[in-house]
Amino acid sequence: MENMIKEHKLYTKSDRTSCHRWEANQFRLFLHTGAYWLLLKLRRAAPKRSKWRGASFETIRRSFLKIAVRVEQLKSKIKIAFPTACPNQSMMILLAQRIAAQSP
Repeated sequence: MENMIKEHKLYTKSDRTSCHRWEANQFRLFLHTGAYWLLLKLRRAAPKRSKWRGASFETIRRSFLKIAVRVEQLKSKIKIAFPTACPNQSMMILLAQRIAAQSP
């Protein structure tokens, strides 16, 4: 549990509550918790024998979230276009399919 709290504070920067109003700080912490949940979901969706299953949140954030993509919102779906030089494109597609299969 202590490691999870440490990951939450370090990798989502949830200790930055610099506003004077508690409501703003609480909302900021709510957003950081959502980011932590997303990173945890990405790590758990990875295949059991892959390097992504035990990767740190910083590695996952750099590899999957900090990439430039083109997003198109269509009528019934969202289309994401990865760059041609994206090294983890196939893993990102696999993770998205696994997460989509788990959701209701």
